[in-house]
Amino acid sequence: MSTEENPAAAPRSLAEALRGRDDVSLAALLRSRPDLITPVPTDLTQLATRAGTRASVVRALERLDRFTLQTAQALAVASDPATYDELLGLMAGDDGDPAVSAALPHALGTLRAQALVWGGDDRLRLVRTARELLAPSPQHPSPTGLGPTVREAGAGISPGRIQEILATAGLPSTHDSVSALNALAGLFDDPERMSALLDQAPSESVEVLERLVWGPPYGQVTADPAPRLRWLLDRGLLLPTAPGTVVLPREVALRLRAGRAHRTTEPVPPPVEAAAAHRPQLVDATAAGQAYTALATVEELLKDWHEGGPAVLRAGGLSVRDLKRTAVALDVPEPVAAFWVELAYAAGLLASDGEADERYAATPAYDEWRERPAGERWARLATAWLAATRTPGLVGERDAKDRTLSALGPGLDRSAAPEVRHRVLALLAGLPEGAAPDAGSLLARLRWERPPRADRTGGGAPSPYARRTPAQPAEGTRGVAARAGGSGAPGYPADGASGAGGEDDLRSRLARWTLAEAEMLGVTGRGALSSHGRALIGAPPAPRRADTRTEPRGPGDKLPVHHRQTPLPPALSPAEQATAAAAAARLLDPLLPEPLDHVLLQADLTAVAPGPLERPLADVLGVLADVESKGGATVYRFTPASVRRALDAGQSAADLHVFLAAHSRTPVPQPLAYLIDDVARRHGHLRVGAASSYVRCDDDAVLNEILADKRAAGLGLRRLAPTVLAARTDPAALLEGLRAMGFAPAAESAEGDVLVARADAYRTPPRTPPEPVPDGPPVPDDTLLAAAIRAVRAGDLAFTAPRKPVGGEAGATPGELPRTTAAETLAGLQAAVLTNDTLWIGYVNAEGGASQRVIAPIRVEGGFVTAYDHTADEVRTYPLHRITGVAELAE
Repeated sequence: MSTEENPAAAPRSLAEALRGRDDVSLAALLRSRPDLITPVPTDLTQLATRAGTRASVVRALERLDRFTLQTAQALAVASDPATYDELLGLMAGDDGDPAVSAALPHALGTLRAQALVWGGDDRLRLVRTARELLAPSPQHPSPTGLGPTVREAGAGISPGRIQEILATAGLPSTHDSVSALNALAGLFDDPERMSALLDQAPSESVEVLERLVWGPPYGQVTADPAPRLRWLLDRGLLLPTAPGTVVLPREVALRLRAGRAHRTTEPVPPPVEAAAAHRPQLVDATAAGQAYTALATVEELLKDWHEGGPAVLRAGGLSVRDLKRTAVALDVPEPVAAFWVELAYAAGLLASDGEADERYAATPAYDEWRERPAGERWARLATAWLAATRTPGLVGERDAKDRTLSALGPGLDRSAAPEVRHRVLALLAGLPEGAAPDAGSLLARLRWERPPRADRTGGGAPSPYARRTPAQPAEGTRGVAARAGGSGAPGYPADGASGAGGEDDLRSRLARWTLAEAEMLGVTGRGALSSHGRALIGAPPAPRRADTRTEPRGPGDKLPVHHRQTPLPPALSPAEQATAAAAAARLLDPLLPEPLDHVLLQADLTAVAPGPLERPLADVLGVLADVESKGGATVYRFTPASVRRALDAGQSAADLHVFLAAHSRTPVPQPLAYLIDDVARRHGHLRVGAASSYVRCDDDAVLNEILADKRAAGLGLRRLAPTVLAARTDPAALLEGLRAMGFAPAAESAEGDVLVARADAYRTPPRTPPEPVPDGPPVPDDTLLAAAIRAVRAGDLAFTAPRKPVGGEAGATPGELPRTTAAETLAGLQAAVLTNDTLWIGYVNAEGGASQRVIAPIRVEGGFVTAYDHTADEVRTYPLHRITGVAELAE
């Protein structure tokens, strides 16, 4: 039975509509709008009130897709309440639109599910706050481009002027302004009479209407309007709203639009088109190569900071100079270097040490990470990237206080980043296997799923139709000038997709950054989602494409995509994400190159590693030689300084010869053997210790050579004995000075032993990765939802259940706290204990918060009542002095 047939069944408020929902529907509401459950409301009335607050409604509107939002905007300009047929007419127009008719029930169901619309199809009501946000006004024009109704616009017109308009329009006069405006609105709502009136209009007047019909509907006129404007004003087709300002009434605009509230409706999301297609094996191989490069880059970054990285700025973060140095060391542009630094930080591999002279360094987790298989190491990086709210793309830009945003510094968190990354990858997962997306169509799809702010409220930017040329001024007038209503929030671009600083622009930039970062990280290959990238987000297997071409035919060529794309995977819970990361690692591992246990030594003092090396070999070779070039094969160069570095690390010449012979597929070249022996022969011949510092050597001729060298003047050397020189500088500076002079000194301890300097020196204390900044309250899990719904139901029972009057109390308003004297309260509780009755009590907690509860008293003693609280579904004890009163529940 419809609510029209049974008016008593129609809900009179949003709270009553929520009471008619089952638990599944309430759970869906709280899951889609988690702010409603923070904290848990006491009853459904409080839930409905919270669902109608401005902050909550704005958040809900921001998460609607474009067509659902257009449906809400149409309801905002419809009558209140509206019927489904009226809404369908506003969305599909007088001529109808099958696509709109098919999509409207789902859009309306979404608005109902999110408690933005309530009531049956014969009495649809938009939540009041949503209507206030979406309804047109002079300060905030509606995205529909519609203006106020005749009744709203004509409220300030004098009665005499209204009667003149009726007479000119061919309508009989009335006794009051209200009936006159109703008659004028009836004329505009009647298609036949409206057509007859417009047939009489001069062509210049019709041109003015055509320029205003799609908005903005406001214009400016002089005190002496031109004849074409006067004709419209005299018949109420334009109504004055303020001195010099006129508006096109909503009813007139709808007649001229053939009943459409929107110029263009988008009931179907725009498809993501494929710009190119590649063989899946090629995509996976390319992505695996990028993944290997990502692992190598992160290792190289943290290896460079082994002994303590750059200093932390006083305001936090990495200085511009240190970022440039890091970019040079990694051989990448600075924005890319910022991405790798932020990725290592997000994965918990990099942090500040917290010392007085605070510096960045690798964390203990880095050592554990290095020992894991390559697939697991990549999965950790990729998972951290997906969940991170820090946005490396913002590095170098300025914040609201005109301060430069630095890598690893504050101000880089953007809560929308994880959602945008997941949506971009999910849309890629909906493409056929091996297909790379067209970036323009991808951004268009994202804007449909989350429209720009200007499309949501109309207050963020001028209507796009305000760019239309206004009517040309006539003699003695200033004409009609389209006025863009409201400047909106500063910093938001007019189209929501360009400019800088706006939330809507940021989402588009996040999407572009996601495509680039996913390629660098190896989640995608050649722009297409890889198999391990698909597993990372928990997407189903890719659909097979019908077109087998591997490349586009020419510039701008777009490959066809199936009309029905694969359903997009939902966001994963932490446990599901861990399972997906493990699956991605298993898929990636076979694609990565196997580590090698050998290099190729060459006569020019270089070694070529034809692939990735096993970790022990790579660690030793990284100390013994310098990396000269990287790529598919890595070239190492041996120099006196690099060999000395290996000797300083505790190796002997014999150890180095054995190491090279064991790990080279070619004989050890003679020049390399001579280099090692020559450096080793001189290594440690000089000894440096602390006096301030000293140099000792058994060969006094060497010490004479040092004293005679002009470069030693700054070291402050003097002879203490034939084999000992003292210096004013510290041992470290003395070591560097002597090495710069071409000697190979070794440091020694106080006992005279050679000090071994190893490169793997510094780690921060244990650190946890940075926590992502949440985008609003977290989505509640099923356990919390079930408990919350149970508590809300019980609280609503206490709020709405009728109660018997106590003493001389008259029937109280539902929801009002029971009020009884202390003696009546005690007597009622004691009687309920004896009779096992259930009571309704009012209770004020220690913070002064009042609530109502339905309890079954168990015992009353010592100033406390112990009872089973139906509202909380548990046994509780309440102080009697905090109970405002008791009442029996009615039969």
